Order: sequence, then C-alpha cells, then structure tokens
Amino acid sequence: MNISKIHIKNFRLLKDTTLDMNRDMSILIGRNNSGKTSFLCLFEKFYSQIHFNYNDFSLSLRDEIKEIDSSTDFSELSIQMILEIEYNEEDDLEYISEFILDLEPDINTVKIVFECSINSTKLLRDLTNLSDNDREKFIIKNIDNYLDQNIYVFEDTDDLRSVNKHRLVKKEIRSIKNLINFQIIHAKRDVSSSEENRQSKKALSMLTTKFFNNRNKNLTDDFTKINELMIEMDGKLNLNYDTFFKSFLENSKEFLNIQNLQVVSNVQSKELLENSSQVVYGIDNNYLPEHLNGLGYMNILYLLLTIEIKKDNFITDQCDINLLFIEEPEAHTHPQMQYIFAKKIKDILSDIKNLQTVISTHSAHIVSQCDFKDIRYMLRKEHFNKYENIIIKNFYNELSEKYEDKQDFRFLEQYLTLQSAELFFANKIIFIEGTSEKMLFPYFMNQFDKGQISEDESYVPLNSQNISILEVGANAKSFHHFLDFLDIKTLIVTDIDTTEKNEVIDKNSKNKIVYRACEVLKGQNTSNYTLKHFFEAPEDIESIEFEDWINKLKREKLTNNNINIKIVYQQSERGYQGRSFEDAFINCNLDTIKKNKTKLQGLKNKGEIDGITNIYELTEEILEKKSNFASSLLYLALTEKEVEWVIPAYIKGGLQWIAAN
Repeated sequence: MNISKIHIKNFRLLKDTTLDMNRDMSILIGRNNSGKTSFLCLFEKFYSQIHFNYNDFSLSLRDEIKEIDSSTDFSELSIQMILEIEYNEEDDLEYISEFILDLEPDINTVKIVFECSINSTKLLRDLTNLSDNDREKFIIKNIDNYLDQNIYVFEDTDDLRSVNKHRLVKKEIRSIKNLINFQIIHAKRDVSSSEENRQSKKALSMLTTKFFNNRNKNLTDDFTKINELMIEMDGKLNLNYDTFFKSFLENSKEFLNIQNLQVVSNVQSKELLENSSQVVYGIDNNYLPEHLNGLGYMNILYLLLTIEIKKDNFITDQCDINLLFIEEPEAHTHPQMQYIFAKKIKDILSDIKNLQTVISTHSAHIVSQCDFKDIRYMLRKEHFNKYENIIIKNFYNELSEKYEDKQDFRFLEQYLTLQSAELFFANKIIFIEGTSEKMLFPYFMNQFDKGQISEDESYVPLNSQNISILEVGANAKSFHHFLDFLDIKTLIVTDIDTTEKNEVIDKNSKNKIVYRACEVLKGQNTSNYTLKHFFEAPEDIESIEFEDWINKLKREKLTNNNINIKIVYQQSERGYQGRSFEDAFINCNLDTIKKNKTKLQGLKNKGEIDGITNIYELTEEILEKKSNFASSLLYLALTEKEVEWVIPAYIKGGLQWIAAN
C-alpha cells in the first residue's frame, strides 16, 4: 500500500500541481521560490489541522476572494490536496476499507481530498453592511475565521464540482491518522554553538532525553530516593543508553568520523528527570559538552537523532502507510556531510515498513549522490500570462524518453554526478568550450558588469543572477534535452571551427578527402558538432543545402528553435572573423598584447608579433600553450592597472543576452 500521487490546488504558488510519488523516496528539487517548502507545509497543515489564512491562497485567487459576493462559485476558491492511494490483495485492508467506494476487483485506488473551503453563508452574512473598500479590508484580515477544513472520499474528479458535491463521502481526521502516520523534520533544528543561547546549545541532550523517555513511558514514577541512588542510576542508564542509542551513534560515527561520541546519563534529581541525558565528546571521564563542537556537526547529529525518533514512532504505531518529510537536510551542514547523508539515508530508513520519504533540498551535493530516478524537479511556469503555477517533472522518466542516443543520456547522468548538479538550481546557465574561456570568463563578466552599471544604475550584475558557468568542451549538444527539461535561459559560447576540403594520399596510395582547419573566409565546413546540432546542419556536406548553411553560419544568419538557448561564436570584428577564441581575442587586443609581449606566457616566436599582419597566421605562429597564455592574460589584468582587455564582440553580445530578464 502506498501513496501514488499528491495533487494540490490553489495553495500559494501550487495552483495546480501534481507529484508522482516513488514507493520509497522522492527528492524535491528546484530553483529558489519553486514551492518546495510550500508542498511540505500543506501536508502538515491538513494532517495536523493547522489553520489557513489569506496568504495561503494562490495569488490568482486573491482578487476573486476580495470581490466575493452572492454570485461567487465558492467551490473554485478552495484549497485542496488530493491523495491517490494504491493497494493490492496482499495488503491488510482494515483501515483503508472505510475509504473504498468501489468494490470492483480491478479497482485498487482510493482517492481522498483534503479541503479548506470558505464558509459562504457565514461570510456573506457578515459582509452585508460593509462598503466595498471595507469589505476588502475585512476579508483580508478576517478570512481565516471563515475557513472550514473537511476530508472526503470520492471516485471521480467530476465529483469535486460544486454541482456534484453530494457524491462526496465525508471522513474524519482520526480515520486518516489510523491509516497514515505522517512525520516531518523541519529545516530549523534549534541547535546553537553560542554560549548565549542556553536552550539551543543543549538541544541534542534534550532530544536524547526525549527519545529515551518515549521508549520508557512505563518507568516507575517513584524517584523519592533518587538522590541516594543517583550514582547507581547513572550507571544503569548508561548501560541502557548504549542499547537505545546504538543506531544513532553508529550513523553519527559513519557520517562524521567521530569515534568518541557518547550519550551519558545526567540524572541529578527528580526535578531534572526530563534532562536526564546529555551528548558529550570525549573518552572515559574527560567529556566536553555538545555545544563546544561545530555547528555543522551539531546539525547533522540533531538530524540523525530526530530521524531515529521518527523511526521509533513509525515502528510503535504500525500504520499501513508511513510518510516522512525531511526539509532541507543540508541546513548548516558541510558539503562532505551532505554527500554522506545522500548516500546513507536509504539504508538508515530501510528497516521501516511501508515508508515513503519526501526530501526537499537545495543542495547540489545531495542531488549529485542520489538516485536520479528519485528526482522530482519543481518548475515555476506562467500559465497563459494569467497566473504562475508550479509543475513537478519526473527527471529520469521524462528525459530518458527524450534521449534517443542513450550514450548521451549516460554522459549527462555521469556529468551531473561528477561535475555539476548545481545546474538544477541555477537561474541561468553559461556553457563554455575551453580552458582559456574558463579562466577569463569571470574577468569578462566583471568588466561587462562595470560597463553596464555605469550606464544603468538599476542593472543587476551577472554575478548576482545565480548563473552557473560550466566548461563542457564539445559536448554541449548532449545537454540539449536537459536544458529543455529545465526550461532555463542558457548561453552557449563556442568556436566556429571552420575547415576546408583537402585531397590527400592515404597509406594505400589512394586519394582521400579530409577537412582541415582554416581561417573563416575559406571555410567550407565546421568541425563543431554543437553548431551542427543546434543549427540543424544538412547531413550531406557535399550538398548545395550544406553550402548555403555554412555560408549563413559564417554570416550569423542561422537561428535555433529554442528561444531559451542562444549560441554565440566568433563574428566579424575589426575586419577579421576569428576561428577560435584565441585568434578572436588577439585580433581585438593586438596593440595591448604587443606592448606586454615580454610579460605574456604561453607564446613562442614573440618577434613575429610585430611583423605578421594576418591574424589567423599570427595566432598559429605565436601560440604555444593556450592555458599558460590565458592565465598570464588574467594575471596582467589583475596586477597592472593600465592593462584592460577588450571582450571579443561575440562574447560581449552573449553576455548582453544572458544579462537581460
């Protein structure tokens, strides 16, 4: 038995949002303000019967709510959460049976709707004598007093329409809690290493006490002789603690490599029974209190211990469905701990029967180590210019279908695991091709920002726009479907890499056609598969269509079909069109290079710099090691005030495009 879908309507940004749940774990990821926290919050509100308020309604509904009158269709103004629960003949149906409406053997799904609706009769009565302006203020301030929460079972979505509401079967929250045990671990963990916050600096110790006491509710209350038996009690509790906290201590040692973490008894009197244990660091009697360790350690320990408490609750209650939400486990923890958490969390939870876990995260470290089949990507979308909504996409299923070339998909998975899962959380992306660009791109962005800020005070610097910059070599085409999936603005900076036809004699003394690098003016082809892919080059390079395509490429007359993706490459500048980044850079910075040639590295034949006038030939003649050349260019720019490199026009144009909203 498991929850297969959670469908949410009209809650904050979640206007009409569906999550397809995995049987064991679902990981919610997305950019900032993509609804991850709201998703967890709504389930908690309904399950724990927490009050809703005006700000919980979707923005698109608020104008309608402020204008409520007798003609309003109140059923369209409700916040809803629909659970679809699947079961089979092997399940114990004792608690789910009261939710089953259709007894047909081929029907194995139950649909439950949690609804927060406006009490129309009561609200309209109280609005009667108010002016329009006062009505709006009254509604905003007091709507929470007119909200009712109800739970229904239904068979078909059509039953939720106002005209069909009589078909709904009402249920009580206690019936839900008999069926589903819901637990949540919030991002705020109340730990502190500060001397000033007395409660927070003992948070772990208080939690261990709570854990122990929950497991020992039947301990005798007769502690009248506790002061006499204190030493004996400490010893006995320490023996018990070794057993009770075994799992927590083992996980902690594996996560943090702490060999001397202990939970020890701290019973001092009857009044202090509720503070009867403390977390310490050290061996024998040389203990240090918990708050003297780092905040990162304290947070992961608090998280692990809280998980143990939730597990204990699941085991005790033995519900048919166990649901655990963990909000941002990365909060205040170091990257290495996040890696370990992602690798170990399934093992830690594996002993809980019928457990479904939902983790929300903004950590690229966690995502890089998780099973990509668990990823659910939350994307903020505008709906016909009317309102915003969050859609939840299944990363693995949707993308694996798109990639006909499975090798490209495997490359993408490996790249995201080993290099940069941060792409999931970026607002914009820049792909660059080579090492030289990678070294100099931050400098170019900084120079571009300076120029824009001087012209426009409202300009938002590129460095403040959450842009991920990655070197992907010639593999940008492998990311095409992934970029479509993310629906994200992406700049691809690449080289035109023109080639010309040459006839050579092969080892068998036969004529053979090869294409070799040449300056753009002579170019008949390109060796750049990124350009061929995104600009859809004809396959037959001998055809008239391809000749027309390559000429348009050289004149920058080609466009790609995705308005979110822009590909830039060398363009004509100062009477010359470069083939690569290096000759385009040399072309627009030749005078400064001549003045500083003795200080630049990665060059050979420096005497030719003043003699050769053809930029393509000059680059071929003087460039020895690209990475050394790029690093010395950057060093000069950062150390000598008079050196300011000109950004090649194609890169500057790309930065203008990516900077715009």
